Amino acid sequence: MGLLVVISSPSGGGKDAVINALLERFSNSARFVTTTSRPPRPGNQEGVDYHFITSEEFAAKIKHSDFIEYNLYAGHYYGTEKSRLDEALERNKLVLTQIEVNGKHNLDKANIPHLAVFLLPESLNVLRHRIEKRGGVSETDLKERLAIAEKEIAASGDYDYRIVNAEDKLDETIEKIAEIIKSHLSGN
Repeated sequence: MGLLVVISSPSGGGKDAVINALLERFSNSARFVTTTSRPPRPGNQEGVDYHFITSEEFAAKIKHSDFIEYNLYAGHYYGTEKSRLDEALERNKLVLTQIEVNGKHNLDKANIPHLAVFLLPESLNVLRHRIEKRGGVSETDLKERLAIAEKEIAASGDYDYRIVNAEDKLDETIEKIAEIIKSHLSGN
């Protein structure tokens, strides 16, 4: 059974960049792809970025208890399907996923073993700049994401590790997390 590593951060916090780099560093690793009712953004790929389904399909899966955890975030559902997670952990030594704070807490409640790392921004101003740089977000959405970010940061105290992902220091962040994962894989 593989090690599940949860990488969380506020929107714009660097989750994708960190996960992509860790996948390159660790053999027999995989990204766990969560399911969402959010429409794909330009460049998003089905089964790579998310499993994209309609809100109605998501509701049916909730009704059938297909999710270990799910949350409503910025008007769209995101969730972890139990069968997909079990399969990923059976096939890989290391499974990396991005789940937000409530999702991590739902994994705790479901007694799903995992290593949890929260990426902190240097400040909310830095986070604002990162989100703006990514584009495609209205001022209203930006304010909502920053308000959510404040709540997520406040609720991240029970993560195994909280690491500041400083601007232009991504390599250092990745190195710290890689060392943490190595120690957990070796049983320390």
